[in-house]
Amino acid sequence: MIRVLVCDDQALIRTGFATIIDAQPDLEVAGECADGLAAVADARRLEPDVVVMDVRMPGIDGIEATRRLAGAEVDRPIKVLVVTTFNIDEYVYRALRAGASGFLLKDAPPAHLLHGIRTVAAGAALLAPEVTRQLIGRYATRIRAAGPVPGAVPLTARELEVLRLIATGLSNAEIAATLAISHETVKTYVSRILTKLGLRDRVQAVVYAYRRGLVA
Repeated sequence: MIRVLVCDDQALIRTGFATIIDAQPDLEVAGECADGLAAVADARRLEPDVVVMDVRMPGIDGIEATRRLAGAEVDRPIKVLVVTTFNIDEYVYRALRAGASGFLLKDAPPAHLLHGIRTVAAGAALLAPEVTRQLIGRYATRIRAAGPVPGAVPLTARELEVLRLIATGLSNAEIAATLAISHETVKTYVSRILTKLGLRDRVQAVVYAYRRGLVA
């Protein structure tokens, strides 16, 4: 079972999400909360597999709550799927920078929410289709502006090739087609890359690639 903590300051939305999630045979709601501080406390206490996090909440917002739960400085990071009403680049950028594994809009169909939870729980990254390619381009520009991080990259030539394709926003299927290899082989490469680099998911892999100057 994938255990989910639902965090939203609107009771109706919270209840709606919880109902949709609990109706699935492989998902269960571990808890619900209505503000950022409660989200942090409940997530640390309940240790869910995924936190569904709103952005605008009282106390501390969902971005700060995400940073405290999923940021690079956290010893035991928790996977966060940010779900918001606002399709604003700055929110998406800040959410991913804080450590979120995914981003969805609240007006997405319920199936997208369920897919997002399962995707994030499996260790993959998820961005709403409306923002994926555009976001990577804008986020990459900001990372480049900060300058590359020096140091050797402990990957083989093929793994570097796969990492560069991940950083351009390609899915596993697209990478497989580009390199003329099987989908399963791509999954193996991705898993190996994340393990070698100590990364949580594909979002962190994208950030790593741009920070290391591996993508033009």
